[in-house]
Amino acid sequence: MSQENKNDKTYLAIIALSIVLVVMSLTIYAIAQGGSEQNSADTITMNGYAEQKVVPDTASLSIGVVIESETAKEATDKNAAIMSAVMEELKSIGLEDREIRTSSVSVYPVYNYEGERRITGYSASNSVQVTTTDLDSLSEIIDRSTAAGANQIGSISFSASDDMQEELREDLMNEAIADASSKAGELADSLGVEITGVQTASVNEGGNSPVYYAADREAVPMEDGAASTPIEPGESTVSMSVQVTYYIG
Repeated sequence: MSQENKNDKTYLAIIALSIVLVVMSLTIYAIAQGGSEQNSADTITMNGYAEQKVVPDTASLSIGVVIESETAKEATDKNAAIMSAVMEELKSIGLEDREIRTSSVSVYPVYNYEGERRITGYSASNSVQVTTTDLDSLSEIIDRSTAAGANQIGSISFSASDDMQEELREDLMNEAIADASSKAGELADSLGVEITGVQTASVNEGGNSPVYYAADREAVPMEDGAASTPIEPGESTVSMSVQVTYYIG
């Protein structure tokens, strides 16, 4: 066989092999695309939701002192003295350091805007955020704070603690999944298909919605023999949602 014929056969073999490889590549790509489209087409996604009403076991409130005086130092000193007395009362009730957090401290001038603007004095403010699970002590916390000189009581919010939410977590998840499954089953029936499995699932823990007792108000010191401040925690909502993608066939 001549060298020219050998070269021709080698060239034809290379062309044939290239054609085979191209066909194989196109076939694999078509199968992959078809599988991807099939996977996408053969699923439905549904959301599920569950919630429970609970009596909150945690309360948070703001307690503050606002003092006006002629000088900044005088306002600050008076404020510090009263706030120290308030803190002593809070500690004597049984509150721990971790339950009391300073939320704001400020000193600013007070202006008279009649005629030419001028500084007439200074206002010193100091407030703490109190968080406790001893709800029975709330009335005492408010009453003894105002008796010690606190003149700003912020809104009281009630919520479920992390421990309470953890106890409810499993039940809420099961209810949310059951809700998603029920909705998916109804949709599948209406489409004339069947659910064959679960592709993915995700959980969104919505936490709990706090219940607010009252708007911010200026506290008025109690007189001897006055009734204690009534407090009711009401109910809080703990919720959870899931998103589940189902295979259908």
